[in-house]
Amino acid sequence: MTKHTIPVICLMAVVLLFASCQKKGAQKEVTPDPVPAEVLAQIKSLGFSTDNVVKTKDGYLVEGDILLTADQLKEKVSSPIIRIAGTEQYRTNYLVTALPRVITIKVTGLGAAFIAGTDTAIARYNRLGLRITFQRIASGTANITIQGFNQGPSGGYITLGSSGFPTSGGNPYNTIQMNTNQYAYGSNPDVLYVGSVIQHEIGHCIGLRHTDYLNRAYSCGGSAVNEGDAGVGAIQIPGTPSGADANSWMLACSNGGNRTFNANDIIALNYLYH
Repeated sequence: MTKHTIPVICLMAVVLLFASCQKKGAQKEVTPDPVPAEVLAQIKSLGFSTDNVVKTKDGYLVEGDILLTADQLKEKVSSPIIRIAGTEQYRTNYLVTALPRVITIKVTGLGAAFIAGTDTAIARYNRLGLRITFQRIASGTANITIQGFNQGPSGGYITLGSSGFPTSGGNPYNTIQMNTNQYAYGSNPDVLYVGSVIQHEIGHCIGLRHTDYLNRAYSCGGSAVNEGDAGVGAIQIPGTPSGADANSWMLACSNGGNRTFNANDIIALNYLYH
């Protein structure tokens, strides 16, 4: 997920394809390393925009919130790009299976606000009565581990968090990364804000795409950008609207504060996991 740093805000995802959240702002920015033409061609072949690609230690950040590793750049897209209305709820080809099941989550190396934010996100999901529930654990091996990284602003945005999509074996994506840079959440993070980002990243882990995947400008501003199918699918969830859905928790860019499920998000989750 991402956030606009010049006035304000934005969000993100993986498949063995990492996603994240962003925010827009005016602080000192990191000058991105040049991206080779060969890499840009690989990114384009996967269905992603080549605008504002940022090189990171783990790969390349595209669409403001999706991390592509070197191995993922070599993958061939086998599924067609599905082009439908731009602000419906979408899922990937893969979902979490073997329901009902409890997904365990562990927070490691992060402060109290991130632990409380995780509990907030978990409570919001569990209140829906889905066949998939979440439980935070303090030790042992979790299905999803939440950990930190530190990355400053780039291109007018800062990544708030990142995650990915379920595996072909029906398991949730196993890592959520939350940005500990001071420009992401400040020195005293708001728990509801942090919880909203974690809630969004969990959505990716269980198979949700961005609500505005067909046009990220809806929540992020700027030029219209289609995230593409990227080989993981972008399938409209029946019962969700074809018109604008301004408050969806899976919009690509954060509103800079507390955002939880709206009525259409709940319809989507009930369709997939009730």
